[in-house]
Amino acid sequence: MSQTDTAETRTNRTESQSVSTTTGETVEETQAEWTTYEGGGETKLAVDDLDVHYGSDHALKGVSMDIPEESVTALIGPSGCGKSTFLRCLNRMNDRIRAASVDGTVTLDGENIYQDGVDLVELRKRVGMVFQSPNPFPKSIRENVSYGPRKHGDIETGLLARLTGRADPGREEALVEQSLERAALWEEVRDRLDDNALGLSGGQQQRLCIARCLAVDPDVILMDEPASALDPIATSKIEDLIEDLAEDYTVVVVTHSMQQAARVSDQTAVFLTGGELVEYDDTEKIFENPESQRVEDYISGKFG
Repeated sequence: MSQTDTAETRTNRTESQSVSTTTGETVEETQAEWTTYEGGGETKLAVDDLDVHYGSDHALKGVSMDIPEESVTALIGPSGCGKSTFLRCLNRMNDRIRAASVDGTVTLDGENIYQDGVDLVELRKRVGMVFQSPNPFPKSIRENVSYGPRKHGDIETGLLARLTGRADPGREEALVEQSLERAALWEEVRDRLDDNALGLSGGQQQRLCIARCLAVDPDVILMDEPASALDPIATSKIEDLIEDLAEDYTVVVVTHSMQQAARVSDQTAVFLTGGELVEYDDTEKIFENPESQRVEDYISGKFG
């Protein structure tokens, strides 16, 4: 190759790297090592070559990542980048969307959750979900927490159970108290467990939804922007709770707040335009020294 050709090649490469997409992202080829994260201990969830389509829309493209147990993994990126779609793949919530098709594998403790014959009720018991807006049932605080264990047969309190001697109201009370304590809500509601849950504040409702999730003893807790609709004080309580939960559970949280991701997570995955996982590493590394120029530009606020 001549010196002129070499100079031309360098010029073309520089021009290619400086071209911006319609979202303001610099054109850049993602490197495999940027998304190969091996820290954080034993793998709880392993995702391999995951693609999701909504009809003709390619929402996630070839995403592979390992999520370590008993830790907090944050998913960040601009709106429409696929992070919530990815979250819903982890307990097959996308199955409820008729237009959605999923290819690839997601394994939980080594078992592929997309193989034939998977019990989706049991899967969603093991991998619980907390949604963006609090969604308590229009029932009492007590009934909100005990609903899941009753449905799964972990506690029996109905007429038949009472007639056959299987009813154990003491177990229900203990489970309600334990779940509310884990969700940092017990002290605030212990004297009004029979009140309608819809009378709680927004932050209390969200912690009640977390308690409802904890009541069925999950392995993994998925959170889709759990504090986006809350005031700063309620948000702080949710963030403290997330950190506490990671001592016993695997937590995966979608957030639009990079400050929140930096505060609560152990590792962070950055999704960018086109449903691409661009970088995945220790949270400190992502925010202080990312490998990808696009990630650095997103974190510094140049686009998004």
